[in-house]
Amino acid sequence: MTRLTDTFAALADETRFAIVERLLEAGARSAGELADVAPISAPAISRHLKVLREAGVIDQRVQGSRRIYSANPAAIRAISDWTVSHRTFWEGGLERLAKALKEEETDNGNA
Repeated sequence: MTRLTDTFAALADETRFAIVERLLEAGARSAGELADVAPISAPAISRHLKVLREAGVIDQRVQGSRRIYSANPAAIRAISDWTVSHRTFWEGGLERLAKALKEEETDNGNA
């Protein structure tokens, strides 16, 4: 299981987020197949992949001379579980906001 703080820190970078998005959408890919997610060098892509691996967000396997990367299902599940567990908070906040806006609208209409 990954630590969510490490996961969110790794995903806070736009390029790393784009890499994970690509892996989720397209499945396992080599570093070369991920090179077009951002206008950066191959060594920079490798550094981003290392950060994601160390955070547990992606997995790496060796296939011949290539390294193949894929999203780590446990990390993605942890993000989903955290989001779902906080759903009540977010929904409650949005409901309170809607109520406050409606009250403000009513107060302004009566003035």
